[in-house]
Amino acid sequence: MSSAKDIWIFAQHEDGEIAEVSLELLGKGREMADSLGRRLAAVLVGHDVKRLARTLIEHGADTIYLAQDPSLRVYRTLPYARAICGIARDMKPEIFLFGATPVGRDLAPRVASSLRCGLTADCTDLRIGDYTSPKKKKYEDLLLQVRPAFGGNIIATIVNPETRPQMATVREGVMAALEGDSGREGEVIEVPARIEEGDLAVEVMARKAGKRTVNLRKAKVIVSGGVGLGSKENFDLIFKLAEALGGHVGASRSAVDSGFIDKEHQVGQTGTTVRPKLYIACGISGAVQHRAGMSESMKIIAINSDPEAPIFGVAHYGIIGNLHEVIPKIIKTYFFRRKK
Repeated sequence: MSSAKDIWIFAQHEDGEIAEVSLELLGKGREMADSLGRRLAAVLVGHDVKRLARTLIEHGADTIYLAQDPSLRVYRTLPYARAICGIARDMKPEIFLFGATPVGRDLAPRVASSLRCGLTADCTDLRIGDYTSPKKKKYEDLLLQVRPAFGGNIIATIVNPETRPQMATVREGVMAALEGDSGREGEVIEVPARIEEGDLAVEVMARKAGKRTVNLRKAKVIVSGGVGLGSKENFDLIFKLAEALGGHVGASRSAVDSGFIDKEHQVGQTGTTVRPKLYIACGISGAVQHRAGMSESMKIIAINSDPEAPIFGVAHYGIIGNLHEVIPKIIKTYFFRRKK
């Protein structure tokens, strides 16, 4: 069975579960496959992972290429790359997407180098479109790979017109996963892993996993602070409001660059893309890079002393005022209503 022209997703998994970013990519891949009339495939590599194929099918995959081998029980670059490249050379996909996770950022360049094709890293959007080269050669239905460039100050659209597959890593949280459909049907094709002795030069002696302290992608309420807070100490206001609302703390890039808070709290194109039920932006002017990372929140409240701040352009509700006065009043009002 040939899968030439098909769209592929690398199905990353850990601790017996498919990574959220892989489900997000399946959602986007399903959209692109339907628009092009192609099939959507997921490449599942590991040991004793066949049961995970059902999850991938339920979330949009038509075909699962399953490569299993005891040497693939724990992620190592060379064995995984060998297995994936072997499948790709046989089936010749048109598009191949990886999550921009530590695993994806390590694996995708190795695969791209082996397949001698281009790779765009850390994309924040993917589209299908046409391209005309400087020599007036026209290409149809290319993967338009969108990512921030020059420190997030501009948005670049990159194309790979000549070589295949068109490859990209995609940032976590920027795509929307589809709801699982238990009635979907798909095909699981078991393929050889083709691991060679030289691929096993690195041995994993032990694994230690630490818990993520900040997980903004799954937060239902986020209170974000900007450089308008004025200092790291003033960020206590953001933490207090977030605690009162049962939410998480976010931040703008300017606040992070100013040393007010750690980068893991950063929201935006060079941080985390979020879609909470409630997003409160405090002292954030609303640069396009920040808005791109939170504009799909269900409800957005902006607090800023500048009535012309761009953040009000995406906010559902705006409060013009001194956040050092406004935030304490919100906290006080919230607790007063809870007592009643």
